Amino acid sequence: MRVLVTGGAGYIGSHTAKVLARAGFEPIVLDNLSTGHRWAVKWGPLVEGDLGDSALIRELIKSHRIQAVVHFAGFAYVGESMQRPRQYFRNNVTYTLRLLDAMTDTRVKHIVFSSSCATYGTPASVPICEEHIQTPINPYGESKRMVERILAWYGEAYGLRWTALRYFNAAGADPDGELGEHHSPETHLIPLAMQAALGEKPALEIYGTDYPTPDGTAVRDYTHVMDLAEAHVAALRRMLKSQENAAINLGTGSGHSVRQVVAAVERVSGRRVPVREVQRRPGDPPELVADPAKARELLGWKPRHSSLENIVQTAWNWLISRKPTMGGVDPARRKVDPLREAPSHATAA
Repeated sequence: MRVLVTGGAGYIGSHTAKVLARAGFEPIVLDNLSTGHRWAVKWGPLVEGDLGDSALIRELIKSHRIQAVVHFAGFAYVGESMQRPRQYFRNNVTYTLRLLDAMTDTRVKHIVFSSSCATYGTPASVPICEEHIQTPINPYGESKRMVERILAWYGEAYGLRWTALRYFNAAGADPDGELGEHHSPETHLIPLAMQAALGEKPALEIYGTDYPTPDGTAVRDYTHVMDLAEAHVAALRRMLKSQENAAINLGTGSGHSVRQVVAAVERVSGRRVPVREVQRRPGDPPELVADPAKARELLGWKPRHSSLENIVQTAWNWLISRKPTMGGVDPARRKVDPLREAPSHATAA
């Protein structure tokens, strides 16, 4: 079965493509490579193109005989969304509408959507279940909530089968060492802490030390990227058998503070992480921790790789192993489909 993976050259998308291939699916990656990487596409063809190009999407679906979609492509930075809301709504909402229209017109009925815990905003209670009210406090979270609502109406009107996976903080790297996290610029806590440990930056900035949490720093539910990838495959398999649509949290049910993450990086690396305390960032809730019961019930999913120590260890192994060759391409391990090129707007998750 051929599955279109939008944003499949990015961090979570590439890990999911690997797990899809292992599970017997053929991932067809669409990515404009504005934040994704050629070297991360190793388990199926890469189509370079933009999610905003409706003609390209239709041609791709037909020429590759796509039967389902796993949708990662989109902008994904909370802080940036506060400064550039119109780009986030255009890229994450308008371009997703074009994808859904192309699917509807070509009778592709199944989509797994990469949503986010940012749809909840500042939670009234923790851990957060799927029935918790969704009141986003930043344009990124609002864009994800809007797409979830659109999916529900497309399901009603056109028979679209969908699963929205609201995951919390993706972290870690492929235990096999084939894939990992590489953003430029980097904005995620664990790789930033490692860069500070290696002396590549003067200090790790801690945004806010006055939150109502045990040590004053923000608490997040970190889930290993391979566990997230496995959940996407489980969601796809469930949709192929069930007519029930669903929004499902993906998390461990346990939170870790920024200071706890820093301590874990110091243990794994054997190096001190210099820190600099600064003000809170707009749009950041104090604590986000998932209630993962629904994922266990509907998907049979339970994180297997997501201890904080394992997350940090795999991320550290990836960073150290790739330092001499970061950004390199192994042409023998990838295929490129020169179907078309398009402007760079749809980015990889």
